[in-house]
This record gives sequence, structure tokens and C-alpha cells, in this order.
Amino acid sequence: MTLNPQKLIDLALKAGASHAEVYQSSSESRPVFFEANRLKQLEISQFQGTALRLWKDGSPGLAVAYGDGSSQLLVEKAIALSNLNLPETIELSEPRQDIHTPVGETMEVQTLVTLGKQAIAQLRQTYPEAICSGEFSSQKDISCLVNSLGLDCQYSEVSTDYYLGLEWVRGEDFLAIYDGEHSHSSLDIQKVVSGILQRLAWAKETVSPPMGRIPVLFTPNGASLFWDTVADALNSKMVLEKASPWSNKLGQQVISEGLTLSQQPQREPYTCPFDDEGTRGQRLSLITEGRLQEFYSDRTRARLLGTRSTGNGFRPSLGSYPTPSLINLVVEPGDRGFNDLIKHLDRGLIVDQILGGGADISGDFSINVDLGYGVSNGEITGRVKDTMVSGNVYQALQQIIALGCDNRWIESYYTPSLIIEGLSVTS
Repeated sequence: MTLNPQKLIDLALKAGASHAEVYQSSSESRPVFFEANRLKQLEISQFQGTALRLWKDGSPGLAVAYGDGSSQLLVEKAIALSNLNLPETIELSEPRQDIHTPVGETMEVQTLVTLGKQAIAQLRQTYPEAICSGEFSSQKDISCLVNSLGLDCQYSEVSTDYYLGLEWVRGEDFLAIYDGEHSHSSLDIQKVVSGILQRLAWAKETVSPPMGRIPVLFTPNGASLFWDTVADALNSKMVLEKASPWSNKLGQQVISEGLTLSQQPQREPYTCPFDDEGTRGQRLSLITEGRLQEFYSDRTRARLLGTRSTGNGFRPSLGSYPTPSLINLVVEPGDRGFNDLIKHLDRGLIVDQILGGGADISGDFSINVDLGYGVSNGEITGRVKDTMVSGNVYQALQQIIALGCDNRWIESYYTPSLIIEGLSVTS
């Protein structure tokens, strides 16, 4: 990175700041795009940015520069902004050096092209009329945080991400299936391709959806509907604002006894050794056997709650202050395979993909099923269309009757399939 963090710190202190902090982020990726079954384009994407936060006479100033820039100009801008703000509590991490060895393996562009072509060819071998798309990218990310107290943190990783999309049109019937993977090393594309083919096989027949209040099986992909709301309810910012329904329920039963949720920032492939404030990432026992154990927080919210930071202070953007954000929510698995879960249903619905957003902090949801299947006598009968599922996240998580052992990463949630009793299904 062009701007030197220590030089910025020294210039800020020389200009009259009592404390200063520099956060730098850079990334470089080479995405490969496929469209309509063919390689469409190759790109190179680069980003680097520097955020300087300082306090002069107790008042904060935050300025951001992208790419190359002038250290002196960035300091002057931050000082000028501090003159417009009221004094606040200074939030800086204690001095330490925390330089991590780079993790991950770079994957060459030609390898990504080959993998994409092979995956699309395999999908179309079984479904030649399908239209496939995809994006494959190997990316290097570097994060650096330095402050005037002596903190010096740096983390670098190389990861590979991809998604495969398949569109299947039969007359007026349209079906789209998407899946992918994130990894620091090898990829298991065969598993993703096999999963798409299995879902297509289940969707060959279209059946009438079961109606009424019935048990609903959510695949890991479908179960992600619940975890955004759970993450919000565990957020110390929501607790302080009294927006979380769990604000005053520490130690109490809030969801089914069979559910245990934790934060595991060291778990591959979404490792995170420290947050954007320099606090080390920590394993948190958020909910144990359905009982609420703790909330996650950044430094500011922890101070207001009279607790400690849990290492969850992250910046939504370079120009933003850190705010609480969860890392790697892990839902402990049950003891049933996916096929066993299906056999558990006499009459039910499987939800695999949803249309639109999920629930907000209130927990209420009414979602359209983008990809779902009817189940009768423990067997999948076919795909359902024009189907809606309604309920409340907090109530639904108290009505779990079975939990799978098929955990997989859906973004930063490591979740199994689960069956929820008595959700409202309408057509």
C-alpha cells in the first residue's frame, strides 16, 4: 500500500491529535465469468483504501483515501473534520504486535477456466437443454491496523470463490438453481455439481403443495432464513436499543433445547484473527442447549453495557466507525442424515431456495418458495410452485423437531438442515 501507516500516525500526532489509528485494506482478484454455457470474459479487479481516525481535544475525525494519496492531505482532512465534532470516548486497542502468516493458495486463471468449463459440461451432459452460468475468482486480501498506542496487526489471505447457476426452461416452467463454494485451498466442485443434479432430479415432476400448518424441512440453504434474525437478536447494538426481544433474557431458554450456537472465528474457511478495532477474535458460546449465554459486541457497545469487547467490531465501509458484526455462526449438528429427515415427514414441505429477503428483527416472515419440494409418506413427490411459507423466527426455533448432521457453509453460517413443526403453508 502506498500510504505508510506509521507515517500517518506520526503526522497526526504532530498536527495536534492526541490519539490516532490507521486501518488499511487491499484486495486483488481475477474473476472468470461464464454466461450461456460459454466463457464470457476475464477481469482484473484491484482495490486499496486507507482510513485515518484521530482525536484532537477529544473530538474524532475520520478521513479516507483510496489508492495513492497524500499523507499530509489525509491528516489535514481528518483534523478539519474533528473540529466539527463533539468530544467522545476514545476507543483504541492496547499495544501488541499481531502479524499473521499469509494463508491460502493462489489458483491460476487458466485453472479456474478449466474448472468452470468442466462443471458446465457435466451439468449439460445430463441436461443438455439447460443454460449455465458461473463466476470463479481467486482473491488476495490484506488487512492492516496500526494505532498510536503501539498496536500493529496484519492479516493476509488468498481464497477462491465460485458459484454455478443453472436455468432450466420447460414450456412456461422456469427453474433456476444456484450453488457455490469458498475455500483457502482445494475445491470440491464435484460435490456442488452432484448437488445441483440431485435437486434437478427431484424437480422433474411438479406437484400441488401441501397446505395448512405442516412440518417444513429447511435445507442448509433454506435454513439461512433464520440466522440473519438470530444474529441481529444477539447484537449488543440491538440490545442497547432495546430492539432485540432477547435483551433481558440472558440465562433463559430462548429456542429449542436441541440448538447450540457459537461463534468460531478460527474455523476454516472464514478465519478472522482480529476485528477492525484490533481485538482478537474469540470463540463465543452464544446459545447453549437453547439457553442464551452472551451477546457479541465491539468496544463502544461493550463499554456501554459494562462488559468486554468480544472482538466483533467491524467497519461496514472504510468511512464508517466499527459496529458489531458476527463472525462464523456455527449451529451444532444433530444426528440425522438428510434422507432420514425426509423419512420423518408423512406430509410436509422442503424449502431449499427462497425469493426475496427474510425476516427483520421482529422475526415475522412470509417468504415465497423459489425451490421447494412436496413430501408424502417420507418420500419427495416433486417440485412445488407458487407456494408461500409464513411464521415467526423466534417461535419457529422453539418448534424444531429434528436436526440434521449435514452442516455446510452458507456464507458465514455453518448450518444443518432442520425440521420445524407447524408453519403456515399457503398457495
